[in-house]
Amino acid sequence: MELMTASMTNTKEKPLHRQIRRIWKYKLLYVLLVPAFLWVLLFDYLPLYGVSIAFMDYNAIQGFSGSHWVGFKYFQMLFESDMFLNAFKNTLLISLYKMISGFLCPILLALALNEIRVVWFKKSLQTAVYLPRFVSWVVYGGIITLLLSPETGVINKIIAFFGGDPAYLLVEPAYFRTILVVTDAMKEMGWAAIIYIAAIAGLNPEVYEAAIMDGASRFQRMTHVTLPGIKGTIIVIFILRVGYVMSAGLDQVINLYNPMVFEVGDILDTYIYRVGIEQFNLSLAAAADVIKGAIGLVLMLIANQLAKRINDSGIF
Repeated sequence: MELMTASMTNTKEKPLHRQIRRIWKYKLLYVLLVPAFLWVLLFDYLPLYGVSIAFMDYNAIQGFSGSHWVGFKYFQMLFESDMFLNAFKNTLLISLYKMISGFLCPILLALALNEIRVVWFKKSLQTAVYLPRFVSWVVYGGIITLLLSPETGVINKIIAFFGGDPAYLLVEPAYFRTILVVTDAMKEMGWAAIIYIAAIAGLNPEVYEAAIMDGASRFQRMTHVTLPGIKGTIIVIFILRVGYVMSAGLDQVINLYNPMVFEVGDILDTYIYRVGIEQFNLSLAAAADVIKGAIGLVLMLIANQLAKRINDSGIF
């Protein structure tokens, strides 16, 4: 009986001991995780307590304990506000356009770069398309403003060359969303393509050799070998992009929009900035941010479940 009891005790302790030994073996790797863990804890999880501001008549002087609980008062105010509904609509439209362009352009760019056989030209082109990612939107927005200027802008000079009348395109509501989508794709697609380029580099070269022996053209190898090979990566990136569908790009919009395009350019991020920072209505701004985050979370969960059903591949 004592032997049986000891054996049962050892059996119960084995997984724990095994885990302790594993942690001790890779202790240096776990130490490297500590800064990242603290960063996530301090800047992602602890601030979640601030969500309660959306349900309070928050007073910065009185703090959380001195502010009155008002429930869904500010959520009701948001859905009765025409400015919020307009910002919500603009966010959805701009984000969907950006999601399509920002999803397809990096894939096409990665496929195109993969087909270049001249090494020096390929590396030079990669560097050129990566560079805009490291330029802030303050600088990049100034460059766009100069390019679209009616007096000195290159775009208007091209329009004038073909007989058109110069126009300040940034103050034209009909063109503003298009400018946002195009300039965002130009700035970000080089950086976003890195993931797809890495995934392509990891494909088995023997599959390409077999396709060549079967007489497949470059385009056929691209569509029947490369794209299916990186399908899992494409699905994961798509799910992550869906999660950010309610973020239309505060840095870009706030540096490019103006009162003339306010109706088509105001988004949730700029609405939250204006209400929370300029008007100092923290409760209303927090309520808008809660709506934004909740919708993004739900959309990401739906996209993840659809991806699992279609390809048995998701992020969790």
